[in-house]
Parts: sequence; C-alpha cells; structure tokens
Amino acid sequence: MNAQEYSKLPYKIQIQEMNDESGQYYYATVAELKGCMSDGKTPDEAYKNIREAMELHIECMLEENIKIPLPEIHQTEKYSGKFLTRVPKELHALLAQTAEQQGISLNQLVLYKLARP
Repeated sequence: MNAQEYSKLPYKIQIQEMNDESGQYYYATVAELKGCMSDGKTPDEAYKNIREAMELHIECMLEENIKIPLPEIHQTEKYSGKFLTRVPKELHALLAQTAEQQGISLNQLVLYKLARP
C-alpha cells in the first residue's frame, strides 16, 4: 500500500478545541500515528489539515521503512472477546442471583453491566 491508500483507512482522528495565548483554534491528532498532528481555525479546517498531515506522515514512515500501524478497528483481531476476572464471592453470588431473577445468564448480565455508560 502507498501513503494515499493508508491515509484512506479509518484511523481515529481526534479534534479538540484549544484556547491559549495564540487564540482559539482546533488541534487534531491521529490516535494510531504518534506524532501526527495539525490544527485549524475551525473543526473542518483541522480535519482537512490532519488528513493531509496523515498522508505526509505515512509517506515519511514508508521512506524510513517504519511499520505503519493499522487503524484500531483493524487491530481487534488480536482479541478473542473473552477475558477472565476474579471477584469477591459475595459479588459473584449477588450477580448470579440477579441473573437468575432476570432469567438471563450470568455472562449476559455482566456484559450488560459492562456495556452501560
């Protein structure tokens, strides 16, 4: 892949409003591409500028033979969707009883509780 193709992947772009001695502006970064940043007077301008910066950043990484990280969405392959955790016996009992009362599995109850904001 070339830099233009990489930059079209769904990288996580973060834009935040900034206020400092130079005034108000919008600062943009790419979560997966450390050191890739830009800014703009508006969120739209910051987004446009970070897209250009991404392509240049990736071009430099390719020239230096640095491995290009994939967007986070493509990095889920290393996760199975399963993890183990230990909880106090009292909490385990409470969760198991709650799941039984609601007619759902313990796994479903825990997933629901983890997914709630």
